Parts: sequence; structure tokens; C-alpha cells
Amino acid sequence: MAKFATLPVKDGQVRAAFNGLLRSLLENGVVEALLVPLLHPAGNNVVQTLVTDPAYLERADVLAPVFPVNAARIAQAMTRLAPASRKTALVLRPCELRALVELVKLRQVQLENLYLIGFDCPGAYSVTHFTEWAAAGGTSDAFLKEAASSQWQDENLRAGCQICEFPYPLVSDLTIGLQGIDTAGQLLLVAGTEKGEELLEGLEIATGDSSPLAEARDSAIADFNKLMSERRQKFFEQTRKEVGGPEKLAEVFGPCIKCQNCRVACPVCYCRECFFVSPTFDLEADRYLRMAEKRGAMRMPTDTLLFHLTRMTHMAASCIGCGACEEVCPNDIPLLKIFQMVGSNVQKLFEYVPGRDLEEPLPPTVFREEELQTIGEK
Repeated sequence: MAKFATLPVKDGQVRAAFNGLLRSLLENGVVEALLVPLLHPAGNNVVQTLVTDPAYLERADVLAPVFPVNAARIAQAMTRLAPASRKTALVLRPCELRALVELVKLRQVQLENLYLIGFDCPGAYSVTHFTEWAAAGGTSDAFLKEAASSQWQDENLRAGCQICEFPYPLVSDLTIGLQGIDTAGQLLLVAGTEKGEELLEGLEIATGDSSPLAEARDSAIADFNKLMSERRQKFFEQTRKEVGGPEKLAEVFGPCIKCQNCRVACPVCYCRECFFVSPTFDLEADRYLRMAEKRGAMRMPTDTLLFHLTRMTHMAASCIGCGACEEVCPNDIPLLKIFQMVGSNVQKLFEYVPGRDLEEPLPPTVFREEELQTIGEK
């Protein structure tokens, strides 16, 4: 059963409240390190940073509306070879948490000594737009206040954020609740696991088995889910019109230069050696010339459409819709639209929600005798 507590907020300064909580975790020795986004000294970006000195947390800005890297990738780099030997808290957005859960199932992340801290996410801008927004005087506290409206929708948000199905943690040790709560005075803390309770106990924060803030948050989340369901349906209908059919799909991927930025940025593209950077594609000039002679002409670089279709079939079941792929595409291919549409259909087919549960097996690893029967078959 979850434990609930409140975190005081003074004069509506939510960022200061977040930073005070994180500072206390380090100063009290509850954890020995924190992975947290720090505002770059130039003020034009935030950078994921592994912090051991509490003084650096003055620059922490967890709610800054930008995240250049899905931090599940960082957790993968930190723990794939060996688990952390020290207590380390990771402060992650909901999509980062869901990606991390998928990577745990794929044996790419080890959770020993990791404490997962999540929060209700109001969304994020691209790095380019965030730079402009910050230069115009934008602050995370002001952004959060604007985003508090249930009908609020900012067209400048990343595409993934505009249709995010789960902007709240599905799996975390400690959740900082914002939805449906007047954040000018307090925030909700939810310890969903023993590790989460350990964090609150180390901070000497009183807990209870229920909270009126939790009820308000649950109600707000239910309202949000109804609204987002309508938005996603319209989004997918529009996407099918834009990219439906082989010809349209080939046209959308036409600008691809096979830089593979999308593969590198994707938090659940998990192979240790990618087929597309393997010796399979190391060909001599004469091989290219023979293929060109056979076809009459051959696009270079080769296999751009094959690259995307292979990625799509490989990780559609685990796509968490963060939009990292689209953010790094140099030619603005609407990858989020395509991968979310395909991923959503695949996930519904298998009744699977990526990142929902650490114990829920990945669809490709499960055999069900009556699965995928032809319609009408008994």
C-alpha cells in the first residue's frame, strides 16, 4: 500500500521546493548521488548531471520544459555492465521512467541501489524553442502555472508531449504529484515502494495511508485521460491520412539521409550491435555498381526505407512515445507520428502498455496459444 506525504511550497516557488527536497536527500545521506537536470550556466538548456555535492543543486531545474536526452539512456550507460554500488536517485520524467522499465526487461538496466523519483510532467519544448523561451524570460514556475489548466494546450510543445498518454509516473519509488493540486502551497509525495518509503523515512517526513491531495490528483488524472483519448484519436486519424499506404510512407521517408540519429536517440532501441552498422552493410564499390547496373539506378545511401521499417517492427511494442527520434532528425521527418501510430496499434493488439509494470513480460517473449487468431476462427 502506498504511503502519502506533503511537501510544503513557499510563495509558489515549486522549483525551490523540488531543489530543497533533492538537497536534503544528499545532505542527510539518504542517497549518495543524484541524476538530475541542471540548468546550463548559459541558461539556454538543461543538462543531465550526476551530482554528489549538494551545492550543485542550486542549478537543478527538474521542471524546466526541455529534455535533450531521454535519461533512460543514461541509466543504461551507467548500469548495463554492473549495478551501482552506491545509493543513487534518478529524477525522471514519466516517459523516461517507462523507457527505463522496458530497458530493465531487456536486461539493459540494473536497478540495484537505484531509487526512481518521478513527477507529473507538464511537457517540454524542443531545445531550439526552449532557448528562445528562456531568453524571453520564461521560468519553470511560470510554465507550471500555465500548464495547470486541464484544457491547456501549447502548440510549441514537442509532438510527443502534445499527445502524451501518461504524463504521470506508472512505475516509480517516489512520485511528486502535481496534477489537480494547487502547487502554490504544497505538493503531494507518494511512496509506492519500500525504496520510496525509505526515502521519506530518511527525510523524516510524516506519512499516512491516505491523502485528500491524492484524491484530487486521481480525479484530475481521470479527467485528463478522457481529454487525451480524444486528442490522440484525432491525431492518429490525421496521421493515417498523411502517411497511409506504401506510396505516402515512402514519400514521408524521402528526406531520410540515414544518419541514424533516431536510432541513437531512441531509449528503447536496445541492440548492443545494430544490424545497420554491422559488416552486412560494408560493401565494395563493385557490389554497389553491380546493384546499380541491375536496377538501372540506385538511391545512395541505400536502404533508407528498410532502415525505418526494420526499426519499426523491432521496437513498436516498446515505443513509449517520447519523441526523441523526431527531435534529432535533421530533416524534420515526423517520426513520432508514424512510430506512435504503429506502436499504439501493436500495443493494443497485445494488450500491452510499455513501462506499465516491471513484472509484465514483453510481448515477443510470451507465447499464448489463442493469440492473434484470424477473425471468425474458433
